[in-house]
Amino acid sequence: MTTYIQALPIEVVHLMAAGEVIDSLAAVVRELAENALDAEASRIHVALWTDQWRVRVADNGQGMGLIDLQQAALPHRTSKIQQKADLWQIRSLGFRGEALHSLAQLADLEICSRDAETDTGYRVAYNHQGQPDAVEPIAIAPGTVVTASRLFGNWLARRQSLPAPAQQLRSVQLIIQHLALCHPQVTWQVEQNDRPWFSIGGNASPKPILTQFLREVQPSDLQELKGVADWEVEETSVLASDQTPNALYLLFGLPDRCHRHRPDWIKIAVNGRVVQLPALEQAILAAFRRTLPRDRHPVCFVHLQVAPHQVDWNRHPAKAEIYLRHLEQWQHQVKQAIGEALQASLAQFPDSAYASQMGQLLKVAEAEGVYRTSRSIQQETGSPDADTDADTDADTEEAKQPEVQPESAPLLIPLKAVAQVHRMYILAEHPAGMWLIEQHIAHERVLYEQLCARWQIVPLAAPIVLEQLADRQLTQLQRLGIEVEPFGEQRWAVRSAPEALIERDDCGEALLELSQGGDLESALVATACRTAIRNGTALSLPEMQTLLEQWQRTRNPRTCPHGRPIYLRLDETGLARFFRRHWVIGKSHGI
Repeated sequence: MTTYIQALPIEVVHLMAAGEVIDSLAAVVRELAENALDAEASRIHVALWTDQWRVRVADNGQGMGLIDLQQAALPHRTSKIQQKADLWQIRSLGFRGEALHSLAQLADLEICSRDAETDTGYRVAYNHQGQPDAVEPIAIAPGTVVTASRLFGNWLARRQSLPAPAQQLRSVQLIIQHLALCHPQVTWQVEQNDRPWFSIGGNASPKPILTQFLREVQPSDLQELKGVADWEVEETSVLASDQTPNALYLLFGLPDRCHRHRPDWIKIAVNGRVVQLPALEQAILAAFRRTLPRDRHPVCFVHLQVAPHQVDWNRHPAKAEIYLRHLEQWQHQVKQAIGEALQASLAQFPDSAYASQMGQLLKVAEAEGVYRTSRSIQQETGSPDADTDADTDADTEEAKQPEVQPESAPLLIPLKAVAQVHRMYILAEHPAGMWLIEQHIAHERVLYEQLCARWQIVPLAAPIVLEQLADRQLTQLQRLGIEVEPFGEQRWAVRSAPEALIERDDCGEALLELSQGGDLESALVATACRTAIRNGTALSLPEMQTLLEQWQRTRNPRTCPHGRPIYLRLDETGLARFFRRHWVIGKSHGI
C-alpha cells in the first residue's frame, strides 16, 4: 500500500512557527478534530473524561494503513506538505506534523485506524518519543479513533496552571462550534464522562448550524449572502498560478431581531478555520453602526475563501493568527456585502421573520377573547430597550414634512397608508397583510441618512444666545463647524447651525444637546432625532404615504439610528388563524 505520511525536510522544519502545539484540553480536541476534517470525515465523535484527563476523537474519514500508523506520531511527519514551497500553498487545516508527536510526549497515545481500501484495521500504542510500542490487528470500520490518556501526567505543572474544568469545557465547546460553522456538512456528537453533552447536525449551510447552539436565535432572524470578491489583483509570483476565485460567505442577525450584549459572536473564518483578524472585526462593527441598539453587538459570521498563496498560516502554533494579503480590499468587500444585505427589500424577507411578534399579539388577544385556546406560542426572546428621547413627547405641533428626494431605485414594497393610530403609528396595507410603522423613528431613519449624505452648517439670520457653556461644550460646537463667539459674561452667541435645525423653535435646545459631546455621527443622530416628526403629530394620508416611500428608500430600513425596530408586520396567514377562517361554520354549530 502507498505510504502518504513522510518526514519533512530539515529546511522546512526550521521554517515552522515554534511554540507549544498542545497546551490544553481544547488544543487536543482542536488538533484531532482538524485531522479528522482533513481526512474528509462526515461524522466526528468527541468524548472527554476531565477527571481522568482523557480525550478520544473518532471519525469516519479516510483512515490510515499500518505503515502510516507506525510513523504517525514521529516528529515532523505529515502527508499535508512535502517541500518549502508548500508552506505558501496550504490547503489543509494541519500541515506541521507536530500534533500527534506532542500528544505522545504529553500523554499515553493510542490510534486505531483502518484504510477504506483494506479489510483489516490496526491498533498502535506509542511511547513518549512517538515510536510504536505495541501493534495489533483489530476489527474496525473505516476511519480513525485517537485516544490520549493521562494528559500532562508527566507535566503536572501544566495541569495545575490550566483553568477550572468548566472553563476548559467551554473552550472545547467553542472550538467545536467554530469548526461546525466552517464545515457545516459534518455531524458532531460530543460526550462528557460517558454521558451525551451536545450534538450538532450536519447541514448544507452554516445558517441552521448557528441556530443549534444559539438557541435564542431563530432561522428567520438570520440573513445570509454569498458572493465572489469583486476586485482584480495582478499576481506575478509563480505561487499565483492557482486561479481559485476569492469568495465571501456572510451570515448575520437582522439588527431589529438579533443582537448580543457582548461582541462574542463576531466570527471570521479563512479557508475553513476561525481566525483573529481585528481589522476585519472593526470593519464589521462599523458596517452595523447605527443599526443596533445602544451597547448591543451584532451576530455575524464571515467566511473568506482565499487563494492559498494569499494566506500565511505559519505565524502562530495554533494557526489563529495569520497574514492575509489584500486585507484592505477584504475590509471593503465585507462592509459592502453587509450594506447590500441590509439594503435588501423588506419584501424579500420571509413571512416568519415576525412570527414571534405576531404570535405574542395573538396569544394576548386570545387570552382576552372567547376561544381560550391553549396554543403554545414561543415567547419573544428579547427586544431592544427603548430610548428616552423625543419619541415619548405627545407634542401636537406641526412638523415640517421633508420633500421626497429623487431616487432612481423603484419601490419594491406596495405599502398603502390607510390610517394613523394614536397619532403615533402608520397603519399600512400590504398584499400579504398589514404593517404598523412607528412614524417618529421611521422619519428619524430618513433624516439621518439624508444628513449623512449632506451635513451642512449655514448662517443664522439672528444669533442664538447660549449661557453657562463649559469649555468642553465650546470645543465640541467648534469641532462640528458651528460658529460661536463670546457675548458677555458666561454668554455666547451662536451664529451658525445645522441646516436641519434652523427652522425649529427649539434650535437653541438642540444646540445645547449637540454641545454635550460625541463625534460628528452622534451629532447627526441627535439632529435627526430632534427634527423628526414627533409622536402625537397628526398626519394626513398623503403625508403618511410620502413618509412610507421615503423610508423604503433608505439603506437600513429595519431599524432607526438608535437600533430600535421601525415596523411590525401582521401577516394575513396569522390573522386568518386568529379569526378561524379555516373553520367550516356548519360543522362548528353541529349541523
